[in-house]
Amino acid sequence: MAIEGPLKELGIHDVFQLLDLSRKSGVLRITSKLRRNRGTVYFDSGQVIYAEIENNPHPLGELLVRAGKISEAELHQARELQQRGDGRRLGEILVAMGAIGARDLEQQLRRQVEEVVFELMSWQEGYFSFSEGAVEELPAEGITRIPTEALLMEGARRIDEWSRIESRIPHLGVVPMLLPLDNGEGGVLDLLPLEWEVLAAIDGERSVHEIAALLGQPEFDVAKIVFGLATARIVTVVDRSRISAVGLEAAGELEELLARAEDLLARGDLDAAEHAARQIEGGFPQEAACHLVLGKVAAARGRDVEAEESLRRAIRLDPSLADAYRFLGDVLARQGRFTEAAESWQRWLDYAQQRPELAERVDEVQEAVQAAQTLAQLLGRNRGR
Repeated sequence: MAIEGPLKELGIHDVFQLLDLSRKSGVLRITSKLRRNRGTVYFDSGQVIYAEIENNPHPLGELLVRAGKISEAELHQARELQQRGDGRRLGEILVAMGAIGARDLEQQLRRQVEEVVFELMSWQEGYFSFSEGAVEELPAEGITRIPTEALLMEGARRIDEWSRIESRIPHLGVVPMLLPLDNGEGGVLDLLPLEWEVLAAIDGERSVHEIAALLGQPEFDVAKIVFGLATARIVTVVDRSRISAVGLEAAGELEELLARAEDLLARGDLDAAEHAARQIEGGFPQEAACHLVLGKVAAARGRDVEAEESLRRAIRLDPSLADAYRFLGDVLARQGRFTEAAESWQRWLDYAQQRPELAERVDEVQEAVQAAQTLAQLLGRNRGR
């Protein structure tokens, strides 16, 4: 069975319900031109076994590192084993290494898939298509099995809850800030462990999205906790996208500040470059170029997970930001993700054809694409043996 059509005619919840009731196996693809995004959900006998989204990927290894379940060294070791021909999925290797327990792995896999599905369920427009058949090509990280009915129920609950909290948390870019205690007095806070973690991460600079990334927790859960803290008058929430950037205007034009951040980065002053980029982000959180600088700084410091997040955010905000694709390719290649690296570099090459100022690097990037594709093919053959 192949079904397709616009989401305005058949909502995504109805699509999921149809596939659940008919116990279908296959691949559901959802595309949104408005969001410039695309998601893919894999079904087996009506159950969801994996899901991924293009503009906000959730690689299992990086999620496990952020959640403190494994170290970056353990992740690197597991990926090296895969590259040497170990045909097991990443999660299976990590369990065999003793880096993580099977139960913790299953919980993280389930959370990874759920977060993608719940984001897709919020889409009101776009186009979907379902291709029925046995699912053969799945990521080498791991799969899970989640009853679709449970996802539908939780998705509906989240939509209802978002409508309640959006009065204080209109979007994930808002910044929570601690409120001063009244009259210097305060009572004892009775918080759960995750609530304490969120509270400790609030520094007046990080957005809800950034706090969730820092803690390796679902954005919905963090937003809900911030809403509770704001309701209890422990924090206030600031929407910097609506604040007049008077301070930035006094310091100079946006272009001048960006140029200064890039100059500091070129001179190797990473601390000053990051500070300048954060200053821009405070007044212009939707400025893609400042996230590009932050990605470059993180990459220069070897913090590839953080660098990937900043670079992907820059691309989401401005898909035509060519340099973001080139640096993202570098970061992905260092992690051994050669197929993704080649795709990112190829996107840069597509822009370079239309921009003469990029011509001097074309040969270098073309060689990198060919090398990455060759490595990906060799690794694929080794895994198949």
